[in-house]
Amino acid sequence: MSNPLDFKLIQPDESIQDFVYCFSSLRNFSNRHQAVVVPNGRIDLIFSKTQDRKIQVALLGLETQPKYPDQEVSDFCSVSFNPVAIEYIFGFPVADLLNSGKRMPDDFWGFRIEDLDDFDVFCEKMTGKISSLMPEKVDERKRKLFELVFASDGEISVAELSEKISWSPRQINRYFNHQFGLPLKAYCKILRFQASLSHIKDGTLYPQLNFTDQSHFIKEVKQLSGVSPKELHQNKNDRFLQFLVYARK
Repeated sequence: MSNPLDFKLIQPDESIQDFVYCFSSLRNFSNRHQAVVVPNGRIDLIFSKTQDRKIQVALLGLETQPKYPDQEVSDFCSVSFNPVAIEYIFGFPVADLLNSGKRMPDDFWGFRIEDLDDFDVFCEKMTGKISSLMPEKVDERKRKLFELVFASDGEISVAELSEKISWSPRQINRYFNHQFGLPLKAYCKILRFQASLSHIKDGTLYPQLNFTDQSHFIKEVKQLSGVSPKELHQNKNDRFLQFLVYARK
């Protein structure tokens, strides 16, 4: 009999919260799970342990559609970065990684396969590495922009953001397109969808947020998850890994 999925999530230390959304790990993962990961509005750096005990490192850009994890991977530890980390921690845009990713060096940031054996150790080492890369100063407009977008679950207009952070709508969208490969409005749609997941998991299959109507809600859920709200709620065989967050966060 196969071992059950072992999922863990750890919130980051307050000192790096502007850049890191969470750390997570998943063990005993195999092709029997036929797993789906839905867009979360974050950039994921994943350290995977293959079934022949080799390490693989991948950086995944933002997603606007569901993705299906590599079935050759048995365990992984990951860091979900807030988008502002791309400029200040990584130092390069990920616009070309929209709905895709790229392999990083196997020894990226000095991590080894042994670091994946203990999730707490992984988080401690990663926190130290990120802290060492943090800049002394961040553009206050960008910091405030993400603060407002996250606080509103994406339900804030470009015009309102522009007024609050003194940055023109054109500049905001140019920043998003250059850094992440999509306009702010599309990014906000992902956050609104994410905010709906907790309602869907609880069985509320009609919109709680600012969707036009029920059909609009169903259309966006299908676009971002691949299934209807009802199918997402049923989550047969624990396919939608995102729901593990709401079970144990």
